[in-house]
Amino acid sequence: MSTTRSKDGHLLSRRHVLAAAAGGAGASLLGMTVKGAEADPTRVQGSAPSPLGARSPFEQIERKPVAGVVSLTPLERLEGTITPADLHFERHHAGVPRIDPGLHTLLMHGLVERPLTWSVDELKRFPSVTRTCFIECSGNYFPRAGEFSPPHLVCGLTSQSEWTGVPLATLLREAGVRRGASWLLAEGSDAAVMSRSIPIEKALDDALVVYAQNGEALRPAQGYPLRLLLPGWEGNTSIKWLRRLEATDAPAMSREETSKYTEPMRNGSIRQFSFEIEARSIITHPAYPAVIEPGWHEIRGIAWSGRGRVARVEVSTDGGRTWMDATLQGPALPKAHTRFGLPWKWSGESTEILSRATDETGYVQPTLKQILAARGPGSAPYHFNPITGWRVQRDGELRFNPTG
Repeated sequence: MSTTRSKDGHLLSRRHVLAAAAGGAGASLLGMTVKGAEADPTRVQGSAPSPLGARSPFEQIERKPVAGVVSLTPLERLEGTITPADLHFERHHAGVPRIDPGLHTLLMHGLVERPLTWSVDELKRFPSVTRTCFIECSGNYFPRAGEFSPPHLVCGLTSQSEWTGVPLATLLREAGVRRGASWLLAEGSDAAVMSRSIPIEKALDDALVVYAQNGEALRPAQGYPLRLLLPGWEGNTSIKWLRRLEATDAPAMSREETSKYTEPMRNGSIRQFSFEIEARSIITHPAYPAVIEPGWHEIRGIAWSGRGRVARVEVSTDGGRTWMDATLQGPALPKAHTRFGLPWKWSGESTEILSRATDETGYVQPTLKQILAARGPGSAPYHFNPITGWRVQRDGELRFNPTG
């Protein structure tokens, strides 16, 4: 089908153009303006059912690829808490492998009574569990983000899905964990052979071997056909394209837990195995590149914590001098994104809006200054979760303030 573009950049099919021309007189009578749609859709036969649903051509939304290894979720364009699977952030170390699920297997061995191998179909025969939770890259902080950076360029490496799979504890019971087994080495099938050591306590708690996301099979970039899911822990531990689990009596000390994903601290020590994601929040509206007018607005955003539920989100509209409690949109699930909102009447004067989250353990999201004082700059970008601010200019333009 031939296409062209309207003046505002929307794609138009030849059928749209012809229908618009035919209905021009009626549209004029109705006082309507044709902008890539039928002047009067009640007078034109709609499209037939299709094998796959598609977004409206008037809703253009996509991730932002950066540096060839990540694609950032457009946080400011989303509503609710579930990230569409095709907009879930992407991070890989050697590209996305192409895997035939009919040939793929998961091996469980090491300090177990019965080494076992399962096919994907065999794993699907186990009782399943579905859980909604976020995944966040531990490096979800971009210190070079400039004042003209939207939310996804500030912390776009977090997304949330409904995940379905088998509890890892079930598979461990099948294999029979031997006394002395205190760790699992999880290994992926990508060209990097990505691997991480996982404490056995986490494996027996809430870990899943996942095969579905948001009601369908995992997308390839999210680990198809199998991935590990460790709710609330840094994303790189949730090994994608999972092929092997080895029970051991010590961590493997792989590259990804020695030279990478460790944090040099101010006192010269190294922080290692800092698995949990700490409480964080970000205002997604209004935020750059929005331009607002004086009057009422709802300040909206998301908050999350790998330690449990978000208990409280506070918003400041005066640069942090005073704080007000935002309303949390329920349900506030554990280890999950939670939406918050606060009505705000902007006077037209320049100011700064910020948010800070508190989780159910009492942990309060810190400022960037507090993080740097405790850890030093050498630990960036891992596990940086600073209060984030947006400067509101008198002309209504919003700009990112990295100092919070």
